[in-house]
Amino acid sequence: MGVLLLFLLLVGMPLLEISVFITVGERIGLWPTLGLVVATAFVGASLLRVQGLAAVNQARESLARDEFPVTQVFDGLCLLVAAALLITPGFVTDGVGLILFVPAFRGWLRRGLWRYLVTRGEVRVWTDEEEFRAGPRGGGPPVIEGEYREIPPDEDRDETGGDRRGS
Repeated sequence: MGVLLLFLLLVGMPLLEISVFITVGERIGLWPTLGLVVATAFVGASLLRVQGLAAVNQARESLARDEFPVTQVFDGLCLLVAAALLITPGFVTDGVGLILFVPAFRGWLRRGLWRYLVTRGEVRVWTDEEEFRAGPRGGGPPVIEGEYREIPPDEDRDETGGDRRGS
């Protein structure tokens, strides 16, 4: 399934874009077609600036309330993808990019993605520190395995008097 999707993206999208370019160019002419492509790049940059700054400000407000800005992070990613699609020459990618700039569509997409993640796999969200310490399924705190070596205070300096710890 993944190979087919990759094939469609790498081969199918350029073919679709070329056919739409040809169709639009036949109807309105070469220069208006090229003008539309350049205009959508400017529109994308402008929309990214306005909506991106709003998302960043909302994320700051969430962090100030000690809340993780999940919605704002998702919106920020959608806005970056939308801007990249609008800068990329093509009317199909422009259409998808413009749709991603619509807040209602991003909300619908976010809810759909959340539903998909919940039904396809385990999604765990810790809402407070106590639940985090209890760990998944109440099995105690998470365990992080690793190796360490204690360095006695007299070994902190090398022969030249420099700090071995790199600080």
